[in-house]
Amino acid sequence: MSKTNLVNQRQLLQYLADGKFYSGQWLAEQLGVSRTAVANYLNELKQHGLEIFSVKGRGYKLTQAIQLLDAHKINSLQRDGSPQILVQHITDSTNCQLLQRLQAGQKLQPGSVIVAEAQSAGRGRHGRAWYSPFGTNLYFSCYWRLEQGMPAAMGLSLVVGLAICRLLQRQYQVKAQIKWPNDIYVNNRKLAGILVELAGQVDAGCDVVIGIGLNIGMPEHSKQYIDQPYTDLRAVSLQPVERNSLVVQLQHELSSILQEFAITGFAPFVTEFNQHDVFNNRKVSLLAKSPISGVCRGVDKHGGIIIDSGHATDVYYGGELSLRSGD
Repeated sequence: MSKTNLVNQRQLLQYLADGKFYSGQWLAEQLGVSRTAVANYLNELKQHGLEIFSVKGRGYKLTQAIQLLDAHKINSLQRDGSPQILVQHITDSTNCQLLQRLQAGQKLQPGSVIVAEAQSAGRGRHGRAWYSPFGTNLYFSCYWRLEQGMPAAMGLSLVVGLAICRLLQRQYQVKAQIKWPNDIYVNNRKLAGILVELAGQVDAGCDVVIGIGLNIGMPEHSKQYIDQPYTDLRAVSLQPVERNSLVVQLQHELSSILQEFAITGFAPFVTEFNQHDVFNNRKVSLLAKSPISGVCRGVDKHGGIIIDSGHATDVYYGGELSLRSGD
């Protein structure tokens, strides 16, 4: 999309964001474009998961009001000296955007963040697609640096999960749990996912990109794209959710816990993680080359999952492993 079309689409969304009806003619006049152009902009947004009603004689409206990400507001909420938060309209993947900057040799300040209204190629673990509808959730990627190299990243996704749990409890009074190694659950339904990607060498400094997809207000049609139980923040929180404020709070929470993690490693976080472990002392099945069944006994000081099979107690580490309920 050209820069002019992008500006027009953003302006169009600013009118429609309140969830009220606006005629196609009126919208066209405000933007200085044709009614056909307005329809084309809206069709593209529909392709990115935004639900829009079109009623003859009344015009267009969103099925529910949305709150657009606002770079100026985000900047005004940040503390002095905070790393940059870049807001994008529609992107392939916020993780990809940070990785591309690193590959191009761009120097990033640890804690720098990219957020987007929608992703056309959002990713989860194992290369799975991450459904990323427009303007309703949070698609967030943060850069960090581990000077000790890749081995120092052991347990990192669990620490990121703890940062999210802390923020949800403090800001929204939501008691969240973590499903090892990278999912956030509330009431046995998935609320968020974490994707950590590393760039560097084993024995040298390591660049880290931390992707977080957090459901805030999932559209009704999302269930046709998601094959597991899920929930969103607006459904579980008694507090209103302001996305721009949430972006800033999450950046601060992550930076604080990662500064500690970079010094201490995962060991000091074991007890806190086990208190949030969704499978603590429950039967589980660990999906690997040969499935492993037993009772989950939490994690060790490196973030490995401890499975008691009844015959032995063994520790397993991330990679291609996935944990499922064995109940």
